[in-house]
Amino acid sequence: MNKRLRIGLIGAGMVSRHHLIAWADIAGRARVIAIADPSRENATGRADEFGISNIYADAEAMLAATELDAVDIAAPRQFHAPLVRLAAKHRLPVLCQKPLAPNLQEAIELAAEVRDQTRLMVHENWRFRGYYRDAAAWLREGRIGSVKQAQLTLLTSGVLPGPDGLRPALERQPFMRGERRMLVAEVLIHHLDTLRMLLGPLQVTAAGLSRTYSEMAGEDGAVIQMKTERGAAVTVFASFGAHGFPASQVDRLDILGETGSIRLDGPQLICAGASPAEKRYDLAVEYQGSYNRTIAHFVQSLSDNTPFETAPEDNIETLRLVEDCYRLSGWEAAR
Repeated sequence: MNKRLRIGLIGAGMVSRHHLIAWADIAGRARVIAIADPSRENATGRADEFGISNIYADAEAMLAATELDAVDIAAPRQFHAPLVRLAAKHRLPVLCQKPLAPNLQEAIELAAEVRDQTRLMVHENWRFRGYYRDAAAWLREGRIGSVKQAQLTLLTSGVLPGPDGLRPALERQPFMRGERRMLVAEVLIHHLDTLRMLLGPLQVTAAGLSRTYSEMAGEDGAVIQMKTERGAAVTVFASFGAHGFPASQVDRLDILGETGSIRLDGPQLICAGASPAEKRYDLAVEYQGSYNRTIAHFVQSLSDNTPFETAPEDNIETLRLVEDCYRLSGWEAAR
């Protein structure tokens, strides 16, 4: 497949700009030629910024009127499943923002339903950040030996009022306020997926969820206990209501092995032990870079007819962890 792919983008909200920057980065191989969104204002804004001439009020109209080679779904998650089905009916390859569906069972059913109709990749970009790709390479090289334990920490004050009285995380993504499944399903899903990529299959053994900001529908705090297939203990410790911490989201990760350790502390990645190494990253560059790498992988896999790294079967395993966090915590049963 050597021709330049014609892409239809569904959704013109906040995240769509990162998608469009990524598509522009590989303009010689693929280009977005149409945008569908019920908000004419949003669609026009994105189209004007990125030089896209075709705007549609909905995906059905776009697919009926435009010759496309693939579809990129960047719409809100409650629309993912019907939009995937719509694109599959047109036999178009699909890149769909995470999660594939609102819950595990729906994702399993959707993947089975469209398997023979289309090629489907879940846009799970966190694992494509440069520091996580480098950490994965160090683990594959055996630099720290067998993993014994790991902890990923994400602490922000995002749902707490700042000096201006505004809650930064909710100003940036207002929909979070009404999500009954918030921190794990919307944010930590990325981290669970990344930990799977780094450490292999995981099993949730215990989870505790909490809420600091009472006006939110869902949880803003989580402690998740897991184990690897080899029995290594893995913990996720996270809160969006952490007093004294910045509002920005910065990942911190410690992986301890038999012969060394890997530490991610914001922009710095350090490997200690027999094969020491150290790298520093621009976090803003890596944020956009993860979108660029995800979309480039989608196009390359279509070109080579090779498997997607985040195919539905893989993403379903991440959704299984998400489901287990809510089930084992008893969070929803208690609401």
